[in-house]
Amino acid sequence: MKKSIFAIAVFAITVLFTNDLSAQKFRGLDKSPLDIAAFPSSYKVSKKDIKVVYSRPQLKGRTLAKLAPADKVWRTGANEAAEITFYKNVVFGGEKVKKGTYTLFTIPGANEWTVILNKASNVWGAYSYDEKQDVVRVKGAVSKSDTPIEAFSISIEKGDGVANLYLGWGNTIVTVPVK
Repeated sequence: MKKSIFAIAVFAITVLFTNDLSAQKFRGLDKSPLDIAAFPSSYKVSKKDIKVVYSRPQLKGRTLAKLAPADKVWRTGANEAAEITFYKNVVFGGEKVKKGTYTLFTIPGANEWTVILNKASNVWGAYSYDEKQDVVRVKGAVSKSDTPIEAFSISIEKGDGVANLYLGWGNTIVTVPVK
């Protein structure tokens, strides 16, 4: 009888601790969720020319100027700095760029933004940004959106002989052509 009670106790304790050890603790949703923009954008096309991985901060009553201050290097999104991958050599904003993955930084301005491709990888924010790692700096044309854009967004759309990289947030849209 003692052996049976002992066996039941050992079994119960084992089940109890085994369930605790195997239970996963998942964190909640990120306040600035990760997203991907790609070109071509169709999900039916498996071979992409361009892909951008970035996080999407929300304005939530704040201003673009507060979250991405003018004349200061910005990580182009939230959390980790955005990364852009070119799967073939391109002309980015008029500058030749070899295929590869680059960190995408920007410097906001009133009439144009400086868009930076940088060699650094696995970068959180722009805190460790190093200008010496820049591959190219190009100018992105600024236009205004008729409808406010709450969540920072990137899209790549086919243009006239080019693909246009669009960065949109608030009432601001920045455009950089990619050939």
